[in-house]
Formats: sequence, structure tokens, C-alpha cells
Amino acid sequence: MRTVEDLLNQKGWDVFTVGADASVHDVISIMCTRNVGAIVVVESGTPIGIISERDCVRRVMLDGRSTRDTSIAAVMTSPVRSVSLHDTVDQCMQLMTDRRIRHLPVLDNGLLIGMVSVGDAVKAQLHEQEELISGLESYIHGP
Repeated sequence: MRTVEDLLNQKGWDVFTVGADASVHDVISIMCTRNVGAIVVVESGTPIGIISERDCVRRVMLDGRSTRDTSIAAVMTSPVRSVSLHDTVDQCMQLMTDRRIRHLPVLDNGLLIGMVSVGDAVKAQLHEQEELISGLESYIHGP
């Protein structure tokens, strides 16, 4: 069973953060530049929320707010749901499904060290299934 640490070793440990006083416009710009769907909101290095593209659309644009005048603190999702390095990909998928979220910050001793998306988890599960199928085919057909 693959863990979050295995997944991060494969996909990378990059995680992008922003302070709660940043504007939604600034965060959307960062998301576009970095090609990510969510950014962790931190205060003194500690995650206090998360802002996603979905949050920007639903809580800003649909409410008629200005992206330049709205701070992240006003629209971020808080508290942050997170996982640890030792959680399994299946546990991540279950949490994302149950909470209807697409991104999970990875914390180690309270420190933000990575981010896992639903796409990352699905890719890892597909890879695991391919390995299982290949092993079964080898077993059936012999050496």
C-alpha cells in the first residue's frame, strides 16, 4: 500500500503558500503561474486555511466581490484538513471523497511539507492496479 511519502517522492514536494492578507487576485495569479488548483494559507509558517479555484469562483465571483479587494482570509476554507507522510493513498482518497475536497496539505510535526491532489491519488492508485495486473498476468502465463 502506497503512502503519502511514496506519492510525494514520485511527484515532488513543492507546495505553494500565501499569507491571509493577500488578495484573491494575487492568489489566482499565483495559481495560474504555478499551474496549481489550490494554495495553502499560512500564518507564521502554520497552515490556517486553504484556497482553491473553486473557492474563488463560489465565494468571490458568484457573490459579486472584487478579486482585488477581497482578502484570502475572507474566503479561505478553514480549518485545514491535512494528512501525514504515513497515511496511505487510500486514506487520502477516502478523506477527499468524504469531505468533497480535492487538495490535502501534508504536515509533518505541524510543518507544511507538501500537497496531495485527488489527481495525484488517482494516478498512484492506477499505477498500483497496473502493477497488480502485470503481476497476475505473469503468474498466469508463467515465466
